[in-house]
Amino acid sequence: MASMAATGGAAPAAPAPAGTDAAFLRIEGVTKDFGGFKAVNNVSLDIAKGEIFALLGSSGCGKSTLLRMLAGFETPTSGRIVLGGQDLSALPPYERPMNMMFQSYALFPHLSVAENIAFGLKREGMPNAKIQERVEAMLKLVQLDKLAKRKPHQLSGGQQQRVALARSLAKQPQVLLLDEPLGALDKKLREQTQIELVNIIESVGVTCVMVTHDQEEAMTMASRVAVMSEGRFLQVGPPADIYETPQTRFVADFIGNVNLMDGTLDVDEADHCIIGCADVKHYVGHGITGTSGMAVTVALRPEKIHLSRHAPASAEYNAVQGTVQEMAYFGSYTVYHLKLASGASLKVSQANTQRHRDDELTWGDTAWAHWSRSAHVVLTQ
Repeated sequence: MASMAATGGAAPAAPAPAGTDAAFLRIEGVTKDFGGFKAVNNVSLDIAKGEIFALLGSSGCGKSTLLRMLAGFETPTSGRIVLGGQDLSALPPYERPMNMMFQSYALFPHLSVAENIAFGLKREGMPNAKIQERVEAMLKLVQLDKLAKRKPHQLSGGQQQRVALARSLAKQPQVLLLDEPLGALDKKLREQTQIELVNIIESVGVTCVMVTHDQEEAMTMASRVAVMSEGRFLQVGPPADIYETPQTRFVADFIGNVNLMDGTLDVDEADHCIIGCADVKHYVGHGITGTSGMAVTVALRPEKIHLSRHAPASAEYNAVQGTVQEMAYFGSYTVYHLKLASGASLKVSQANTQRHRDDELTWGDTAWAHWSRSAHVVLTQ
């Protein structure tokens, strides 16, 4: 399968979603070189107006450096950043129609909520009456109008996050930049705030670029995601596409849980292919236009696998027997680790749709794992 990673020479831009106008924010062949180390390596990207776009990757992949170049805190070594047809290269951060919200929120502890929101507007010299009107609108937008006189330390983490967002939106930027926007919140509050944040951003209609290492956050909040590694884009697309049809081993392994099984391509026809692995033969419901005998990897998500005590009707393909070696109960689902004949482990995720099951598996039980012809993805790189 073809990779979307940038290579040497001109890097084709990942296009804005189909059905949208020409790219509002365009990143054209941008590279950032720190003394021979390319933190960002010739990346191109088109982002549509009003889109919420996520740069996703582990620490050191280049996502924060790219965000800082958008904001103007770093200058590209080569390439251009264009917003609404205007090249931003010569503009300092304070002249760019963008606002950045940091993970720490950077609220002024001695100022009230309303004063924090008004701070940037006062520095711009906006008339007091206009400032008051804008602050009231922002407080209403983030549902903090009753807490306008409180200081930051008197607010919860989620409320502080909304103050920082209101302050960022008060200047009516064309682009909102979010750096790990929910990283300071605990898991439960983060899940709740993800939806709130998206609703606020969409109601304003601002274009948003966010950086996160949290795949769940990117998948929940963004309309499109770019998975980054070593300064390049490995895959760009809607969250469902990246999860269901990863294009490389790295993307498959980085997004969610996955079983990766190395094997060889035994049969490749237009409507199916057969891949032989150590413990199982995979029958895939489409061809890959490969060469017989070539090395490939089968990516199979744990939740796509069915688990039972008895062998399926046909066990020639897409079925394997193993022993329950480990179990992890997560409430709504349970993850089983099956030890296979080769010694490899197969992860299987089963939804807990019943409180009690008569045939419930436990440690040491023998079980069959089986899956459909459309459950897996074949990776060639």
